[in-house]
Amino acid sequence: MSAPRPNLKDHSIEGLRERFAARGIAPYRAEQIAAWLYARGVEDPSRMTDLPQPLRERLAAEWSTRALGVESVARSADGTTKAVLVAADGARIESVLIPEEGRTTLCLSTQVGCPLECSFCATATLGFMRELLPPGGVVTNAVFMGMGEPLLNLDAVVEAVRLMIHPRGFGMAPRRVTVSTVGLVPRIGPLLERVPVNLAVSLHATTDEVRDRLVPLNRRFPLASLLGALRRDPRITPRRPVFFEYTLIAGVNDSAADARRLPGLLRGVPCKLNLIPMNPHPGSAAGPPAEAGIDRFLRELAGAGMTVTLRRPRGADIDAACGQLALAAAPAGVKAPASGDEESSRGPAECSTR
Repeated sequence: MSAPRPNLKDHSIEGLRERFAARGIAPYRAEQIAAWLYARGVEDPSRMTDLPQPLRERLAAEWSTRALGVESVARSADGTTKAVLVAADGARIESVLIPEEGRTTLCLSTQVGCPLECSFCATATLGFMRELLPPGGVVTNAVFMGMGEPLLNLDAVVEAVRLMIHPRGFGMAPRRVTVSTVGLVPRIGPLLERVPVNLAVSLHATTDEVRDRLVPLNRRFPLASLLGALRRDPRITPRRPVFFEYTLIAGVNDSAADARRLPGLLRGVPCKLNLIPMNPHPGSAAGPPAEAGIDRFLRELAGAGMTVTLRRPRGADIDAACGQLALAAAPAGVKAPASGDEESSRGPAECSTR
């Protein structure tokens, strides 16, 4: 059985140039081919009319352009769309498209499942299956906040980001691309060094005791290690702040004491803060605070001088909200035809604790 053909879409344009050079193809052809694949949506090499005929024939014979297949699509009442995508080996993942006035955000998955076992996240119930290099899409914003921990798949994420921001790729502004992590400290610096993206950090707790339970990776990289690394990184500045995500879980991390600790905890880190009431899912008995509790938490932070954005759920009726991606079947009555989160890089509100 012959080995599978390499896929043109598995590489950034820089990566494709290197592979073309190794195969005796002029590297500059990578830009031409990328323009066909991404700007024009043409996947058939025979239709890439500015390429010489011998090269078109060689591409068709030696390379694949297969994208992820679409198993199903579910559409929320609020306009959010969730797609179940299928890779060549049959592995399935979910990605979410969030339309808003003036922009459309694509929430991308980076792994099939996730190995980090965050207790409030539905994806943790899947366990880890394998890495994934997600394809891009013609959208205004992209957030690597779907299934998986992006920094565990760093090389593939970097390749995908480079493709998104290249003028001959998707041409997205770097400020419109956000990569999220729960705090894999040794890989934060390499990410920011290799690609000029926004960094989002899933914080979720103000003490190590609570964060150890919510985010087991905290036992390896506790809050002092994580926040210390962020304070020391010269690439994190008021012009390029960290986006902290804090999921509010009733009775766990939503106390007045937690709210009082947050300003001091984040002091010295150029940042923006996003509060997310937990989106319930069958894999967890936890849930969000009542509205009154959310309001009290916000008032406590405001009283300390912090400006905070509250993220309301999008796509919860189709299990597409933050923390709900677990390849669950679409709820009854939700359209899911077979076929081949609300904030992010726009920027949650700025912390005023520096």
